[in-house]
Amino acid sequence: MKKTNNGSSCLNSSKNDNNSPLRICLLTYRGKPTSGGQGVYVKRIGRALSDLGHKVDVLSGPPYPILDDDITLHKLPSLDLYNPDDLFRIPHLHELKSATNWIEWLSVSTGGFPEPLTFGMRAYQFMRKHYQDYDIVHDNQCLSYGLLDIKKLGVPLIATIHHPITVDRDIEVQAEKWFWKKWKVRRWYSFIGMQLKVSSKIPHIITVSEASKNDISNAFQIPATNFRVVANGINTEIFHPLPDEVRLENQVMVTNSADMPLKGLRYLLEAIASLRNKRDIKLTVIGEPKKNGVIERLVKNLALNGCVTFTGRIADEEFARYYAKTTIAVVPSIYEGFGLPAGEAMACGVPVISTTGGALPEVVGDAGILVPPGDAKALETAIVDLLDNPEKQKKLGKAGYERVLKNFTWHNTAMNIEQLYREAIHAHR
Repeated sequence: MKKTNNGSSCLNSSKNDNNSPLRICLLTYRGKPTSGGQGVYVKRIGRALSDLGHKVDVLSGPPYPILDDDITLHKLPSLDLYNPDDLFRIPHLHELKSATNWIEWLSVSTGGFPEPLTFGMRAYQFMRKHYQDYDIVHDNQCLSYGLLDIKKLGVPLIATIHHPITVDRDIEVQAEKWFWKKWKVRRWYSFIGMQLKVSSKIPHIITVSEASKNDISNAFQIPATNFRVVANGINTEIFHPLPDEVRLENQVMVTNSADMPLKGLRYLLEAIASLRNKRDIKLTVIGEPKKNGVIERLVKNLALNGCVTFTGRIADEEFARYYAKTTIAVVPSIYEGFGLPAGEAMACGVPVISTTGGALPEVVGDAGILVPPGDAKALETAIVDLLDNPEKQKKLGKAGYERVLKNFTWHNTAMNIEQLYREAIHAHR
């Protein structure tokens, strides 16, 4: 890489004119795969891009991603005030010598979520010293002011926005009854104002579905022409059929135990509560609800303790076994920017019932049963229909498996993103 007369960097003229490997820096403000879909995205796209022959580095705040040895992780420590092992701790005085740490602590202390902002500030400090080591910087939905400073350094920049975070905020505000709780939700999501401003100044944006593209374009007021849709992949090394396992009857499974209203688990629990009066049905929930949270209280109020099992966190290799033993998988989300849970179940050959929230119809297609979001009765009807029709179960399980193999591989995702990298680099010259 060489410098232009104004001090910014540019690529050598031969770069990006062929299939030469790229030096890629992925940014994620938190990267642990078990902390959400963004962590899965960084881990899998990093692996797939590396397999194409590119050099991939990851910049991450805590909790850090778990990466393969050939992918370099640069840890950008924070105060880590949301660490469940030391939640909302009081920082030591020496930690508050940093202005960035002060901003982080004050924001958390007043109910905000500063991680995207403060990670971007730290990422800029790192990139000031190392930007010439990279051909492209790829942000994973941080959308911090620090990105605009990185852009000024002269390195090509691209960002992935998985879904409009405004949807999360609006659903959570609506779910709260009391004004002061609504205010707390809005305070938590106050970082959205920053993301709206920053995303409007990034000319190359990846999103993972047509639904996300349209919704982000409307919510963030960004021209649709700024977006390119590149669907996520499904990791078939983890999610795959196990034909030797015996599939049980009247078993329903969901891979979401979150208290977040966005995930719609309450509607599935209400459907199961109604069904248990009519047949012997069991629900397995992969994960663990928040102690004394909404979901735990709902299970108690609906008297579901006898037919709902929470597994707690399970190892990756256990997912396929759980799927192989369940009759059907349900994705009750109000909204999904892509819909990994649906794709993962389909990859295991399990028949899927999903809502039409967000991009889920794009993932499920005609290989599953689709119902309106937020409708417990519709979920109940679909569950009964599928439980009573073994042939339909087999047909949908097979169709879902084939659909994933054809449309949703991380190799294809990486190939498409590589092309977008080269387009962004070319446009940057």
